Amino acid sequence: MDTQEMTISQEALDIAKKQALLSYQIKRNKASYFMLAPYFILFFFFTVLPVAISVGLSFTHFNMLEMPTFVGWKNYIKLFLEDDIFMISLKNTLLFAVITGPISYMLCLLFAWIINEFKGKVRAFLTLIFYAPSICGNAYLVWNLILTGDRYGYLNGILLELDIINEAKLWMQTEKYVLPVLIVVQLWLSLGTGFLSFIAGLQTVDKSLYEAAALDGVKNRWQELWYVTLPAMKPQLMFGAVMQITQSFAVADISINLAGNPSVNYAGATVVTHLLDYGSTRFEMGYASAIATVLFLLMVGTNKLVQKVLGRVGE
Repeated sequence: MDTQEMTISQEALDIAKKQALLSYQIKRNKASYFMLAPYFILFFFFTVLPVAISVGLSFTHFNMLEMPTFVGWKNYIKLFLEDDIFMISLKNTLLFAVITGPISYMLCLLFAWIINEFKGKVRAFLTLIFYAPSICGNAYLVWNLILTGDRYGYLNGILLELDIINEAKLWMQTEKYVLPVLIVVQLWLSLGTGFLSFIAGLQTVDKSLYEAAALDGVKNRWQELWYVTLPAMKPQLMFGAVMQITQSFAVADISINLAGNPSVNYAGATVVTHLLDYGSTRFEMGYASAIATVLFLLMVGTNKLVQKVLGRVGE
């Protein structure tokens, strides 16, 4: 038997061993797999399968009435070379992500860290106060009252009373104001699930770690935060990052409710509002699927980048 045959035989033996080990582990943990099966079945049919179908449809022309017809890269070529509104939407979405994502993430962490210093009912009350805007069903009603384009709008009324402006501003009908206002509202609404995960993570940090860190030379609260607190709550940091990235890239309801769809000169358009336009209004599902695929790749790429950055916390 020559050297090549021996190598092939060894590889086959290694594969057989791995298969036997895998089979043994499956049999040994079959109860666990059985209990996890409902989740994986739902996850496959309602997440993995729809994503795969959407990617497939992005290479077709599909109008919901006729069978999809394959068009290759035509939808993507149109998206990046011919669709000016998509480019505006992409620019707005990236601005949202770059500004609101990191700022809201840091604010969530900062407020959670401060509130965690309080005890009992005070901490619970402050947590509710900061979390309430993200679950408030009347949030857009409140902001519509604030931004009403006449002198009875709260913002116009205050600015007129202070003589900062001479006449009422049409905040959501003036192009230069639309995006900044939407960013402010998004930041106000951003203290949501990520904020709660940080509160939970801070409360689970082992107090003995701080005593050990003090013996190792940690001298102040900022060093405790960087070398002890943040490394101990990396799972919560990752979860919060995923939630903030998803929120910043998936902005749509704020723009639709405050600026309309389409907004003035598409100043408040985002990738998701553009997707809804083609998917829910025009029913061009192939093109809408191409938009959704681009958004999906943006989110995945950003999540990978954030994972690398958070992996260096505490170094």
